[in-house]
Amino acid sequence: MSLPASHPRTRAISAGHLRAFDAVARHLNFRAAAEEMSLTQSAVSRQIQALEDEVGVALFLRHTRAVELTSAGTHLLRASGMALERIDAAVRQIRQSAGRKSVAITTWASFASMWLIPRMEAFQREHPDIDIRIDASDAVQDLSTSDVDLALRYAVPSAVPNNAIRLFGEQLTPVISPWLLREKPLGEVADLAQHTLIEAGDAHRTRHLEWLTWQRWLNNFAPEPKVGAKVRSAEQAKFSPKRWLYFNYAHQIVQAALTGQGVALARLPLVAQSLANGDLVEPLAQTRVDSPLAYWLMKAPRGAERPEVTAFCDWLLKEAQRTREAIGDVPDPDTVDHMD
Repeated sequence: MSLPASHPRTRAISAGHLRAFDAVARHLNFRAAAEEMSLTQSAVSRQIQALEDEVGVALFLRHTRAVELTSAGTHLLRASGMALERIDAAVRQIRQSAGRKSVAITTWASFASMWLIPRMEAFQREHPDIDIRIDASDAVQDLSTSDVDLALRYAVPSAVPNNAIRLFGEQLTPVISPWLLREKPLGEVADLAQHTLIEAGDAHRTRHLEWLTWQRWLNNFAPEPKVGAKVRSAEQAKFSPKRWLYFNYAHQIVQAALTGQGVALARLPLVAQSLANGDLVEPLAQTRVDSPLAYWLMKAPRGAERPEVTAFCDWLLKEAQRTREAIGDVPDPDTVDHMD
């Protein structure tokens, strides 16, 4: 059944026979596949034959009482099985949401878990008829072509479009669990040398995110050498903590601080609730550092006028106002035009 190597097939196959192929490949039995699909055995056999003709190679070895996948069939099954599962999942989602009000939001994982999701219950209570879908990933989606309604972003003002709405800015501040603070005092910057410092492991490699590093913060509050101390070299004079602990995501950094693993340089908007609850303590509140980054809301053209999207935006802006009040956010004059 294989085609000559000099005449390889190049036309894409039709997808209609993949269901039959998937059923036979799972059962390794034409009759069982036919029963699953509510077709006759001969109909399934014809679909498999047609698919093999299109692909150009045999996908099954037919034995007297058994069917076996060829290497080509195994290769196709790996791809088709995943594709059919994704298609089925998408269809289920479409069917479930048909005729229902829904809002789709794209954001990143740390913001979703630390700020958005803890507040969502209030919106759901006010709007029980609106379904919410949150796509939390670091991949930035194109709002003009994707199927999301709103995007929540973290960026400097120059990196967002003119119609972006500024939710709040941020300050960076050391935070620590209250029980760790009882074990190890932290009354001044110099005391950080006795602690484990937690920070983002990849911040140094990304422009602007360097603001999230301890080194940047320490440049503002570098502890002075003790009187009488002999500094033999610049390296010896450099501040050094007890140890470092690195994570990729802000929610991991804060989780480590909550469990007493060290002191985190936290983004104030994301830990404001933990500070208010007493789960974390801000021992050096006088050393907050303003960050050039801010949190933004952007609306996709496809859903900007839908009532459910408007309702979610109104609720979101009220929550953002509460956060600004909690952290004492005073926007930079360069960003005031973006305020809600």
